[in-house]
Amino acid sequence: MQFETPLIHGYLIKRYKRFLSDIRLDDGSIVVAHCTNSGSMKTCIEEGAEVYLSPAKDPKRKTRFTWEMIKLNNKWVGINTSHPNLIAFEAIKNGSIEQLRGYKHVQREVKVGNSRIDIMAQNENETCFIEVKNVTMKEGDYARFPDAVTTRGKKHLDELIQLKKEGIRAVMLYIIQRSDVSIFAPAHTIDPTYALALQEAYKLGVEIIPIRVKVTPNEIVIDKELPFDLNL
Repeated sequence: MQFETPLIHGYLIKRYKRFLSDIRLDDGSIVVAHCTNSGSMKTCIEEGAEVYLSPAKDPKRKTRFTWEMIKLNNKWVGINTSHPNLIAFEAIKNGSIEQLRGYKHVQREVKVGNSRIDIMAQNENETCFIEVKNVTMKEGDYARFPDAVTTRGKKHLDELIQLKKEGIRAVMLYIIQRSDVSIFAPAHTIDPTYALALQEAYKLGVEIIPIRVKVTPNEIVIDKELPFDLNL
C-alpha cells in the first residue's frame, strides 16, 4: 500500500479524547490530527516522538490531518487502523501472503450472519472468509492483540467459528504494523475473554496468520509471517 500524497513530518505533543492528537510540525506550527485508533494505543505513545501525518482529502473536515505513524526505537510504527484491511486485500489479490494464494475473486466487507467479515476470497475449489485485525501493541519480542477489551473482536471470532463448522475456510489475519517484534500472542492480561475465544477458535479449525509489515513514510508493505503462541 502506497500513500497517495506525500506525508507531513512533525512531533507528537499529546493524544487526547481518543481520536485527537496535537502535533508540532517542522515549521513550528501546531495542528490537530485525527487519530483513527480507538484503542488504548498502549506502547505506541511517546510524547516528543517523530510522526507523519497525511492531509485530509475533504477540505471541509474539521481535522485537516490524519496521524499515520510514529517513530519508536528508531523504527516506524503504523497507527492508522483503516490501513490493515486495504493492506490485506491488496496482498491477497497479488499473492503476497503464501497461505492465502490462489484466489481469483477477492471482495471486501461481506455480510455474514450478524456481522461483516472483512474479506471473502474465492476460487473454483473453495470460499475463504478472512477477518483482519490491526496490531500495534508490543511486549518484549511479542506483538499482542488487543490493546483494549474488544467485544466486537469476540463477535467476529464467533462468526468465524460458525463458518468453519459449516465447512468454510475461516482465517484470522493479524496485520502487525511494527517491525520490532518476532512473535504474535493474544493479550491475556488485557482481554482474557478474547484470548480464550481465540484459543477455542483455533482448536475448532479457524486459522491464525500473523503478518508483520514494514512501515515507511512512502508505503506499507508485507514483510513476513510470524509464528504465534496462544498460551503466553
